[in-house]
Amino acid sequence: MTAGAVADAVRAEAGGVIGDATLLHTIRLLHQEFVGAGPLEPLLRDPATTDVLVAGPGKVWVDQGRGLRQALVDLPDEESVRRLAQRLALAAGRRLDDAQPFVDGWLPECGAGGNVRLHAVLAPIAADGTCVSLRVLRPATHDLDALCRLKTFDREMTAVLKALVAARLAFLVVGNTGSGKTTLLAAMLGCVPAEERIVSVEEAAELRPGHPHVVRLVARPPNVEGAGEIALRQLVRQALRMRPDRLVVGEVRGAEVCELLAALNTGHDGGAGTVHANSPAEVPARLEALAALGGLSRDALHSQLSAAVQVVLHMKREPDGRRRLAAVGTLARIDERARFVPAWQHGGGWSCGQSLLADLLRAREVNPPWPVPLSSSH
Repeated sequence: MTAGAVADAVRAEAGGVIGDATLLHTIRLLHQEFVGAGPLEPLLRDPATTDVLVAGPGKVWVDQGRGLRQALVDLPDEESVRRLAQRLALAAGRRLDDAQPFVDGWLPECGAGGNVRLHAVLAPIAADGTCVSLRVLRPATHDLDALCRLKTFDREMTAVLKALVAARLAFLVVGNTGSGKTTLLAAMLGCVPAEERIVSVEEAAELRPGHPHVVRLVARPPNVEGAGEIALRQLVRQALRMRPDRLVVGEVRGAEVCELLAALNTGHDGGAGTVHANSPAEVPARLEALAALGGLSRDALHSQLSAAVQVVLHMKREPDGRRRLAAVGTLARIDERARFVPAWQHGGGWSCGQSLLADLLRAREVNPPWPVPLSSSH
């Protein structure tokens, strides 16, 4: 229906003369009630927005790179918030009502310029009113040189990251939500030689590396009836049959870690992924918990992890919103456990694991792009 047709319908329903200001206000209300994310849509359209959070009537918060601030959005009462949450759930193919009072899903294109993850909880489960959380995941398109110009890392570290890719070392990018893990992963994949085939597996299509041969597999959640789910673990298995030169899991968050580690231990060099962790030292414990979901024992996990993954990169979001590479290190087997050994830290420079990282590069016939004694491990 066109805007003109809507205006005619509003005038007809009013049963008489209606002023332009009243007509415009009514059309705006109709748009908010029936189209997209309603009053939240202008926030989602802003390219700086990463999160929009509704904590009840009149409580809308937005994060645009510098922490949360309250937004002036008209959601006056509980009923308006509830209607919005239920409409978004329906758009995501989910059910949200008193019998199913919470929902997690992905919204179709709504003008945000990226994928939008929806989470909502209805009152009275949410004690202070219906809560809606929208996370905007925009395609990661920066290359390493662009990230260097943004001061995510310096020129020396740019050369180090390129060397890691050239050496086909398997790596994990770790950090908190919104720290830039996917952005760094995509930038490093852009350095993969053009003749190699990248197969990526993701829950949402975020990775857009600047590479000519990328195959992207995206998971599918269950429908309203709870059927039709395609999980990441299934997609990793399919990816292995697609002749990948580089196997990538956008975010390792479940039992798929078992298939990923098995693949990296059976000739698939140069694989990569991201892991949500507060620090690189926590990565082995985090993967222990995920591997347990797939039936992999603690000892087996540490054995496979120390053999499969060579490098860990830690991304951190600073209080001012800037994203930085905070640390680089290796995974070494110490006392029968995989442990993070730091090689470089932002603000502290090179440390004890520098020689281990240099040896990993030399073993793949890549010279370390920093001065290191030839007998680094002896």
